Amino acid sequence: MKTLLVRIKEHDPRRGHVLRRYAYKGIRFQEGNGWYRVSEEVGDYLREVHQKAGDASSPRAFDVCTEKQAREVDKKEAREEQPKRPADNAREAVARDEGAAKDDPEGAAKKAATPTPKGAQKKG
Repeated sequence: MKTLLVRIKEHDPRRGHVLRRYAYKGIRFQEGNGWYRVSEEVGDYLREVHQKAGDASSPRAFDVCTEKQAREVDKKEAREEQPKRPADNAREAVARDEGAAKDDPEGAAKKAATPTPKGAQKKG
């Protein structure tokens, strides 16, 4: 018997994903419980279920995949959840005004106190 893996899409009202639980043929699907292994017949039905019943223009309610596809989705999501630069590897970012003040405190103070002539634009 061929099986598919299904899960309810993560709740995200901005994208129209509002369904949190769904029952079909005695199986209760709950958002956040991960993948469910179901028969191909059940998977094919769930592939056509929308977030809002009777509204074909609303987003699909389920992710339906083969086992291989589901593993790829999990790997992709794991990469997306990792921070781009971990906190222990953080780069120091110094604002331009602060850096100038550290290097030449008197010069920076003079530049700040000098008035800009009317009509001239400040360079920033």
